[in-house]
Amino acid sequence: MIDSFWKEFQNEMPEYSGVETPPSYYFCDNEKDADECAKLVSESIKQATTHSLPGLQINEEKLPAIGDMAIVTDWHGIPKAITKTVKVEIVKFKDITAEYAFIEGEGDRSLSYWQKVHWDYYTRELSDHGLKPSEDMELVCEYFKTIWPKI
Repeated sequence: MIDSFWKEFQNEMPEYSGVETPPSYYFCDNEKDADECAKLVSESIKQATTHSLPGLQINEEKLPAIGDMAIVTDWHGIPKAITKTVKVEIVKFKDITAEYAFIEGEGDRSLSYWQKVHWDYYTRELSDHGLKPSEDMELVCEYFKTIWPKI
C-alpha cells in the first residue's frame, strides 16, 4: 500500500523518481486523532507537528531536519499524504504561540486547545518513563508542507 502510494506520487512528480520511499507514520496515540490529523494534513490544513524532546530522546529518535520527507497514514497504515519538512525549531512549552497553534491546525486552532491536547498527550507519552511534562520542557516544532496530494 505504501509502495504503490509512493510510486503514484513519483509518477505525478518525476523530480522525486530517484528518491527512496520515505518513512511512514501516523500522528497521535489513538485512532480518532490519528485519522483526523491525517485528513488535516491531506487537506494542507495541518502544516506542523510538535515532538517532545524528552520523548524523542527516550525513543532514540533523531531530530527532524529540513528536507525530511514522510508518508502520513491513518491509524490503520493507509497512506493519506506526503510531507516535506521546511523548518525545525526548539521551543519551550510555555513559549508556543497562537500563530504556531494555528499552523498546527488541530481542533479550533487556538492556543488554549493546543496547550490542552498537547499537555495531555505529553503526560501519556512520558508517564511510562516516570516523567511529567513541564512549562519549561523543550519541544521540537516541525513545520512541513504537504506535497501530495496536490489540492
